[in-house]
Amino acid sequence: MKKIKLLLISIALISQSPDTFGQAKKPTLMILPSDNWCEQRYFMTEFDNQGTKQKVPNYKQAFQEDTELGQVITKLNSLLIRKAFEPKVAEQELKSIEAKNAEDNMTKSNSSGAQIGESQLDKLRKRVKMDIIIQIWWKLNKDKSVSFTLEAFDSYTNKSIAAQPFNAPPSDDIIPVKLEKAVVNVIDPFLADLQKHFDDMLKNGREILVTVKRWENWENNFETEINGEELTDYINKWMNDNTVNKRFNRTEATENLIVFEQVRIPIYDKTNNPMDAREFAKGLAKYLKAEPFKYEVKLMQRGLGEAILVVGEK
Repeated sequence: MKKIKLLLISIALISQSPDTFGQAKKPTLMILPSDNWCEQRYFMTEFDNQGTKQKVPNYKQAFQEDTELGQVITKLNSLLIRKAFEPKVAEQELKSIEAKNAEDNMTKSNSSGAQIGESQLDKLRKRVKMDIIIQIWWKLNKDKSVSFTLEAFDSYTNKSIAAQPFNAPPSDDIIPVKLEKAVVNVIDPFLADLQKHFDDMLKNGREILVTVKRWENWENNFETEINGEELTDYINKWMNDNTVNKRFNRTEATENLIVFEQVRIPIYDKTNNPMDAREFAKGLAKYLKAEPFKYEVKLMQRGLGEAILVVGEK
């Protein structure tokens, strides 16, 4: 009788739909054309970065002018949604950012005409907390075949975490159809790699970089002793207590500079909101502002995955 009951329970569990049983938490994604794709089609903007000319993709122009890009991304998004992933729609997010920028310009002085050297990707990362950026690239070959690549990057570290190239055979299909077939052929192994990376983050934490510096006019440094211990040791202990599984590497430690790499932080904070480098480093800043230190700390952020603290003053 017990065996029959166990068998019935097993059948019931197996028959449950994937939406209600065994469904892993999925990362949030955003799909964008690759830099090379934008360069090939002249969807680039050039700006002066402290005397150096720098080119960055102009996604807004690409979405407005390229007739194939929207169809490919729409197909990809539909496949992602079908497999329970959460894609953010880049084109709509860019429109939202543009609207907010327009509102800001109405309340700020614009007499000089100067612009902040910030790319559209930087703005997207700042406003939209996605876990992974997927970049797509394709090229129509002379024999009517299509070369196609999907590559995914951790949006916090910019590290490549998955890549799937595919060569669609020659055909008379229109390009969007060829690309759709290419996407269908590579999507399953590609998403498996993404899920593997995200599962590792859920278990071992998200990777970021934390740098601690001092102002040159500060009377102390990181070798200053408080109650018999150097400030560096206090900071190291805080990192040890607040990282996931105590995982981080202190790659540099001098009287003026401490660098922590491969710092693993929780993906979500206590209120279940995504945690980035700045939110994590706020805790260290508060620690240094409290007793027994009482130091002023300036906190800065570079992208989602790097926090910089400068100790001594704001």
